[in-house]
Amino acid sequence: MRYLTAGESHGPQLTTIIEGIPAQLELTTEQINKELKRRQGGHGRGRRMQIETDTVEIASGVRHGKTLGSPIALIVKNDDWKHWTKIMGADPLPKDINPDEIKRKITRPRPGHADLVGGIKYGHRDLRNVLERSSARETTVRVAVGAVAKVLLNELGIHIVSHVTEIGGVIANPETTMNKTVHEIRQIIENDPCYCVDQDASIKMVEAIDAAKKAGDSIGGVVEVIVEGVPAGIGSYVHYDRKLDGKLAAAMMSINAFKGVEFGLGFEMAHLKGSEVHDEILWNPEEGYTRRTNHLGGLEGGMSTGMPIVVRGVMKPIPTLYKPLQSVDIDTKEPFKASVERSDSCAVPAASVVAEHVVAFEIAKAIVEHFHSDQLGQLKDQINEMRKIMKEF
Repeated sequence: MRYLTAGESHGPQLTTIIEGIPAQLELTTEQINKELKRRQGGHGRGRRMQIETDTVEIASGVRHGKTLGSPIALIVKNDDWKHWTKIMGADPLPKDINPDEIKRKITRPRPGHADLVGGIKYGHRDLRNVLERSSARETTVRVAVGAVAKVLLNELGIHIVSHVTEIGGVIANPETTMNKTVHEIRQIIENDPCYCVDQDASIKMVEAIDAAKKAGDSIGGVVEVIVEGVPAGIGSYVHYDRKLDGKLAAAMMSINAFKGVEFGLGFEMAHLKGSEVHDEILWNPEEGYTRRTNHLGGLEGGMSTGMPIVVRGVMKPIPTLYKPLQSVDIDTKEPFKASVERSDSCAVPAASVVAEHVVAFEIAKAIVEHFHSDQLGQLKDQINEMRKIMKEF
């Protein structure tokens, strides 16, 4: 299973093509649009979320509400495109127009962005050619892809949720998620402005976001993704590129502004003894093999253990600031304050939604690669058989 995305932040549309989704899966635009709306929410978002509402068009691969097994093409149109047609159009400029006179040319790279390095790499003297594609706007269609993956996972009894555990130094109490299912966590965060389970912490997070916005600054945070129902043995220990935790880590680190990832206790393990880290194995006739704890986040030896998969990612503060940092104009080499593009003061809640969906895709991909998966019914039968083997081993 694989996908590609295409499109620029202020281009006419974002496009993705997914290959490998089994046939006979019920899929509608409403299922995808619900997830796109979540990505646009959360306290701290900028003006663009007020300008346009993302909705998807299914252009191929689905007929009368069911997947065909052929590639699925999804399109999300940019409602703001009408204001950018001359600036971002694909057709050559008329000969009597100087490209340097086009409004919105950027020659002042923003610290923390791809602007300068991307310009050097691809030879662009107008850094808009870099920032338009490197923008987090691209994650819109990655959420759409993950939404399709989630529909598949739900059919297989696998459920996933993300939530915010920290923003701007305000840390949620981990006990607020203890003994809660994915569905219980979902019910709480859907009504919370920061997508946080700890409502006391959420109030302080809102205050921190508002203070950063007032100061023209930005703040980052930490998000957590939990996946329930993944059978044991997904992934492999036999080679580095087949390890499930390696694939999940790569997916998390591919999200714009993410700078760290951990599983289970994560970096805390550096301060603990082995006896405090590893999960003791238990067995009972009803469930089969389980673990007394889940310190390793549902992964051992690059494979799922059957316990919930728990992965966290840290997002740096957004580098586009309304009190911009110093930069250098690439044309004049003179020092300037970096250009300001429309931006958010905090996008951690939205990033948690992106994290949820990139993880969903990697889990779905690993499962589809593990089993014969041309048809949904075949895949369901094999998953159920694997769960039976797990219990009786």
